[in-house]
Amino acid sequence: MSDCLEMARSAMLRGALVLMALVGGCRREDIHTAVIQLPNLVEADKAKIIEAFTIRKPGQPPRCYEGVKPEDFQFDFAAKTLIVRYDSMKIAKTNIRMIIENAGVAVSFPTNTTGIAGYLDRKVADDVPPKRDMSSGASR
Repeated sequence: MSDCLEMARSAMLRGALVLMALVGGCRREDIHTAVIQLPNLVEADKAKIIEAFTIRKPGQPPRCYEGVKPEDFQFDFAAKTLIVRYDSMKIAKTNIRMIIENAGVAVSFPTNTTGIAGYLDRKVADDVPPKRDMSSGASR
């Protein structure tokens, strides 16, 4: 009887291992779509933005930042927006905005960030006590 029980346990364990191997265990990408507000967007900005996402190193072919494909960018000059598909496991939306801004194109960041990951809620920030000046050496 114990041999039969041992064989059943062994079979269940092997089955569980096979199932775990097939599932993969963790996700490898998390594709999102972001609408980036560019209040002063003009046709000339398109080339600047695409160039900003191109990494150039001597002796190597140009490549793009991982997680974003400039060839998939959708520019809407009438609405002053850029629609970007990106992999949040490799690049964050805030990083995308910063790359665009560093290229010299104005970016509108959200003004109401309550509950948005990566931003400190205003209520929480108001509850943080001000930093004390410890440089004078005197305790207060």
